Amino acid sequence: MMDGYGMAGGFGFGGIFMILWWVLIIVGVVALVRWVATSSGGDARSGGDSKALDILKQRYARGEIDEQEFQKRKRDLTE
Repeated sequence: MMDGYGMAGGFGFGGIFMILWWVLIIVGVVALVRWVATSSGGDARSGGDSKALDILKQRYARGEIDEQEFQKRKRDLTE
């Protein structure tokens, strides 16, 4: 018989779409978590060093710090 679900056993297109819906939700949540983790600085050493070094170079170019201070801070950033 049809059991009232449109197919014998009750698993038709509705069941397939329900599974696809939950897969999409899980993939969306995982993608959101990964995006938030990377945008909030999950790995502070990867992109932060180059930005800090750029700021340090700008301060040196403007004359805010001398060469000795620049070299010391540069060593601290690259270690």
